[in-house]
Amino acid sequence: MPEQLRFKTRGLWLTIHLYIGLSIGLVFVLSGLTGSLLVFYLEIDELLNPQLQISKIGQRSSYENIFQNLKTTHPERTSAWRLEIPSDPQRMITARYYKPKETEHLLFGPLMVSVNPYTAEITASRIWGEFLMTWIYNLHYQLLLDKTGRILMTIIGTVILVSLTTGVYLWWPSRSKIRAAFTIKKNASSQRFVYDLHKLNGIYSLPVLLIIVGTGAILSLPPLKQLVNSISPLHHPQTTVSAYSQHARRITLDQAVSIAKSQFPASELKWIETPKVPTGSYRINLRQAGEPSPRFPKTNVWIDQYNGSILSVRDVKNDSAGDTFLRWLHPLHSGEAFGLTGRIIVCISGFIPLVLYITGFLRWRHKQRAKQSNKTSSITP
Repeated sequence: MPEQLRFKTRGLWLTIHLYIGLSIGLVFVLSGLTGSLLVFYLEIDELLNPQLQISKIGQRSSYENIFQNLKTTHPERTSAWRLEIPSDPQRMITARYYKPKETEHLLFGPLMVSVNPYTAEITASRIWGEFLMTWIYNLHYQLLLDKTGRILMTIIGTVILVSLTTGVYLWWPSRSKIRAAFTIKKNASSQRFVYDLHKLNGIYSLPVLLIIVGTGAILSLPPLKQLVNSISPLHHPQTTVSAYSQHARRITLDQAVSIAKSQFPASELKWIETPKVPTGSYRINLRQAGEPSPRFPKTNVWIDQYNGSILSVRDVKNDSAGDTFLRWLHPLHSGEAFGLTGRIIVCISGFIPLVLYITGFLRWRHKQRAKQSNKTSSITP
């Protein structure tokens, strides 16, 4: 490439990088900081709300007893409940009612009910988005704009990926400057220090940022499952219809869990979903060893709510490429796929956009002042 063309090309990418950074970079900063908080949002929520903390551990209540208490406390909620069973014995069971009348017009706004697993006592009933940590989640995920915000975040995430790519292009050193490209120059001016800090924060954090931003943009895609399914067919349960009859009596939640566990004895119970309608079924969500998400695994067993027969099974060991791809997206984005270490890395990485924005802005201001100074010098006789 001729030197003049290379210079023009670099100038173009520098301009793109600059204006993306100064504009959409603010959303990048916001997403990073809120994302850092969300890595530990359950723990923070418990610290902010003492009623979510369990002071005494004893004999656990049956799941059926907890379900009946939910129905008694919220008799108007006649559709399905989904109970999250935590691994931590000192954490509340969280029951979600996905489409309460208060927020049925929203993309996502379940009623979140906290239940003491030992006493079956309901300690909190809160609507998603109306308490701090879920409000922060909505801000992070959709900028508080519901469906529109979700699409917008996909676009912004894609543009940020372009910014990161242009940053790499602008940084890319020649062979003679490789060592300098990975270090901060000693005894340099403050302007050079800011430049070095900007480029090194960007290049050293690039692998993590690409994963976080990339998975975030993909997760926000509205037709994500349809797109993946068109490439690699996703799992669909064979049937989830229970053999309903007028006088049929359903089995208890505990019986349903026992039947599901018999299919995967070494698995850990994570969720229990009750039937939405009389012909609906139980969906028992289990986690097998090796699944990347500790909270949202994908091993499922659908059970007839009356006779206890197994209607369908999803064993992640038989997942298609599409299912595997989707299964890894959220754990990679949150860092959960790599345990506590991964979560800490993602939490720390959430501050990188702020550092990049500040150093990038300062670098831009340095250049603006230099240009102004040069203009003044050329005018002065």
